Amino acid sequence: MSLFLDCVKGLQVERPPVWFMRQAGRYLSDYRETRARAGSFLNLCYNSDLATEVTIQPIEKFGFDAAILFADILLILDALGVNVRFVEGQGPLIEPVKEKKDIERINNVHAIHEKLFPVYETVRKIKKELPTNVPLIGFAGAPWTLATYLINGKGEQGSLTAKKFLIENNRDFEKIIKLLTEATIEYLIMQIKAGADVIKIFDSWAGALNADMVLRYSLRPIKRIVIEIKKQFPKIPFIVFPRSVNTIYSNFCDEDCFDVLAVDQFLDRKWIANEIQPNKIIQGNLDPIFLTQKKKILIQELKKVTQDFKKRPYIFNLGHGITPDAKVENVELVVNYIKGLKF
Repeated sequence: MSLFLDCVKGLQVERPPVWFMRQAGRYLSDYRETRARAGSFLNLCYNSDLATEVTIQPIEKFGFDAAILFADILLILDALGVNVRFVEGQGPLIEPVKEKKDIERINNVHAIHEKLFPVYETVRKIKKELPTNVPLIGFAGAPWTLATYLINGKGEQGSLTAKKFLIENNRDFEKIIKLLTEATIEYLIMQIKAGADVIKIFDSWAGALNADMVLRYSLRPIKRIVIEIKKQFPKIPFIVFPRSVNTIYSNFCDEDCFDVLAVDQFLDRKWIANEIQPNKIIQGNLDPIFLTQKKKILIQELKKVTQDFKKRPYIFNLGHGITPDAKVENVELVVNYIKGLKF
């Protein structure tokens, strides 16, 4: 029996399941030690033994109700033949696509599996080591978010370079989105075949788009990915996270193929209560900053969030990934607090 799987499948549960985005990460000394042994971030992602180790670490330490595969959304670009580097202190740096010949160079979607084989091996190994009541979440970045890195060459506030390319070279941009959509379908199908129980799609840069663009370049490609995969795996639940799209969250909510809607910390919970259908499963919303605060302040915020979501199906999580300066004792506090609730 899995509390998390019951919840994402729409069954009534006694309390909210709890897990964190980036729950395996730099705030943990165990993770930092494993990362040092790997030698680089990409080495860690492609070493199935070490990636399994860091995935399991927060499950053993805190007792989260779900594990999430340790990987990175940009691995799929790396597998498509794009030059991807992770530079300490700078983050990811990508060889940007600037013209049609660059797109043509990376159009072999079916070639990704050889490079990504270690990721699929990680999924298989994690499933063997996880407790039977702890499911594994596989994931991918949404096509728009992947496109921003591919065009910007790095994370860029507002994704202005990618948005200009979208407008000025729309035909080429549509090709990029189609390519990334097809590659993501292939990638996630292999994760499911390897053993992933749930899939999450992160559109981390969706908030950079205006409302019309969100519908066309965030919602539409994600919907295509989910529908195509559910043709083969109709029982696989999907969590979608179109970060910072404000009231356009309601459009995502209206799509029945999305089982869970993950929301950021900026979305007003009263708006959710009034505008999002009451049977839609919501995940997230706690601002990660509270994990850096004193115990008293954190508990006050926990009470607010859990009380506001008490009348609807809910998965406790953050509004974005846990930050490196989060206090380990606060993570433990949150998990224990949520496990003590009775909804």
